[in-house]
Amino acid sequence: MLVEPVPNEPAATATLDGETALVIADYHAGIERALARDGVEVRSRADRRRQHVLRLLAQTDADRVVFLGDLGHDIGEAAGVERTELEELVDAIPVPITLVKGNHDGKLQDVLDVDITPPNGVRFGDVGFVHGHTWPGEDARSSDVLCVGHEHPTVRLEDEVGGRRIERAWLRGSSDGAPFRDYFGDDTVSVPAELVVFPAFNELVGGTWVNVEGQAFLAPFLPEACPDADAYLLDGTRLGPYHAL
Repeated sequence: MLVEPVPNEPAATATLDGETALVIADYHAGIERALARDGVEVRSRADRRRQHVLRLLAQTDADRVVFLGDLGHDIGEAAGVERTELEELVDAIPVPITLVKGNHDGKLQDVLDVDITPPNGVRFGDVGFVHGHTWPGEDARSSDVLCVGHEHPTVRLEDEVGGRRIERAWLRGSSDGAPFRDYFGDDTVSVPAELVVFPAFNELVGGTWVNVEGQAFLAPFLPEACPDADAYLLDGTRLGPYHAL
C-alpha cells in the first residue's frame, strides 16, 4: 500500500517517487502556551514531541518528513516558546522537511527553512497531501491516495458496564467524487481513489468524535467525500464503518 500507518503510532509512511516519507499531521508546537492562556496549566512537552519524531524517523528509516499541516499552533506568526520549539525541531531532523500548509501555520515560511506547499495541497508520486481546511487542488486530487489532516478524528468507546474512553483513530476508505464535482462544478474533475484521514500527532489537541451524534466534521469535504470510511485504532484494530460504531 502507498500509505501505511506505523503500528501504535499517530504517524504513517508513504511511498513516494523513489523515497519513503514519514507523514505526521497536526503537530501543534507550542500548544501548552495557548492552553495556559485559557487557564489550563500543562508542562511543556516540546522535548517529548521532538524525540518522538526522531524515534519514528529512526524506526522507519524515512528519507523525508511530511508534516500534514498545523506544524505550529498560533495562527499568527510563531513567537516565543513556539518558535523555539519549531526551530529546535527543524534543526534536529536530519532529512528534508515538507510542510503542507495548514490553517495554524500562518507565517511559518518567514521563520522556518523548510519546503512549504500551498494550502490546497501537493502530490508526490501517486500520493496527495492536503491539510484539510480547504478543498484540495487539482494536483492533490489527482493522486491515488489523498492524505488529510485537520480533523483530529477520535472515537468514543463504551464497555458493557458504561465505562468510556476516547481513542485517536484513523479514517480510511474509497472516495466519493460527487462532493468534488458539485463544489468545482465540473463532472470531469480529478478525484483520488482513496482518502486517509490522519489522527493528530499531538495528544493535547481536541478532536472530532466521529461516532458521536451531533459532532460536525471540520474539513469542508468530509464526511461526504468518504462516507463509508472505516475507523482504525492506532494499534491497527479495525472498528468498521465509523458511522456504525
